Amino acid sequence: MGTRYVRDWLAGFPRALFEGNIMSSRAGNWIIAAGAFGMFVGLCLVPAAMGPNPDSSVLALGACVFSFGALITASGMYLKARGMQPAAGSVPENKNGARRVRGGCELCGSDTPVIHCRVHQLHLCPSCLAQHYDFRSCAYVPSTRRTASKPQKGAARARSASFS
Repeated sequence: MGTRYVRDWLAGFPRALFEGNIMSSRAGNWIIAAGAFGMFVGLCLVPAAMGPNPDSSVLALGACVFSFGALITASGMYLKARGMQPAAGSVPENKNGARRVRGGCELCGSDTPVIHCRVHQLHLCPSCLAQHYDFRSCAYVPSTRRTASKPQKGAARARSASFS
């Protein structure tokens, strides 16, 4: 059961479903609603199986209908999520257009960073930290990055001579 079988099975479906956007958001909503209705029907069959004349086949039918409804609901959510993904060939844009300056705050680029957000991997200055702060999801450590300044040629030679 490889991809050839799946391709042959999908050949009968209209091509519009598979070109560009997989499915519209409205269709995904309808599929989710149909699955929720199936789950409701499955739950309604459970008390019917537990009534004065218990029947195990009705209970099994209720479980099957509920499971199938859950599968249909999950399929609708999957199709909606796939519709929201960008195209596979698109390249993400760089906001700044140029490379970031090493050593400064990664949001504003002008001040010395004091905090490093471990979750988002951002070095932040005090003013940007006030906007970024979220105690529920972010973990902060003191920043080890300082403003990058090029050492003078003589200073680099003096430093290397002192270590030898």
